[in-house]
This record gives sequence, structure tokens and C-alpha cells, in this order.
Amino acid sequence: MVDRRVESRLKKELIAWLVTAGADRKPQAVPIWFVWDGSSFLIYAQDGAKVRDIEANPQVELHLNSDEVGDGIVRVSGEAKIEARRIRRTSAEYMRKYGSQIKRLGMNPEDYAGTYHNAIRVRKLRWR
Repeated sequence: MVDRRVESRLKKELIAWLVTAGADRKPQAVPIWFVWDGSSFLIYAQDGAKVRDIEANPQVELHLNSDEVGDGIVRVSGEAKIEARRIRRTSAEYMRKYGSQIKRLGMNPEDYAGTYHNAIRVRKLRWR
């Protein structure tokens, strides 16, 4: 259960940091776009290290940036699963949140879904 302040940040923040550890057990932190649905995180990814790491070890962490003085830290651990490998479109909620950023990348929704075609869901959350 998250408090209202954290819930608000999870709905509004554009960037979170996903921390994975692959077969070599070395942590990798990368910025990601995400959608919070109240109980899980949805992330779209290209093929690459992030997907391979989750396949090797589904235990991940997500972190939001702190405020300018180091307060407001949000950390959550969870279990990631690749739900789909060749999506045709991203979720409507994801497009509402990131549509303008996708357009700024020079992509349309179909191009984006073709590139970031792995749908990753993070569940079994433990708040830190």
C-alpha cells in the first residue's frame, strides 16, 4: 500500500530507474518510461540487456529521483515478467502519458510499438 504522495508521484513522474542484474549478477540501472496502474508497473523495452537481464533474473528494483535536497526517495522491489514480445500497440494509458515525447522522438505510435515491442510487467512489489 502506497501513500497518496507516492501514488501521485507514480502517476506523474516521467522517468524511473530500473535496476536489473543479469546472469553475471552485476547491477544495471537504466532510466525508463513506465505506467503505474495502482498495483504494478508496465514498461516497454527494445530487445537488449534489459530484457536479457530480466530473463536471467526477474528480481528488479525501481527508483524515482529524489528532490533537489535528496528527500522524496521512492524505492520498490518486485518481480518482472516479459508479458509479450511482439506488441502491436502500446497501452492507451502509456500513450496518454508519453505520446508527446514519442512524437518528439520523430516516431508515431506504430513505430514506437515496433521498436519497443517487449511489454514488461513488474508485480509482487515490496516498498522500501
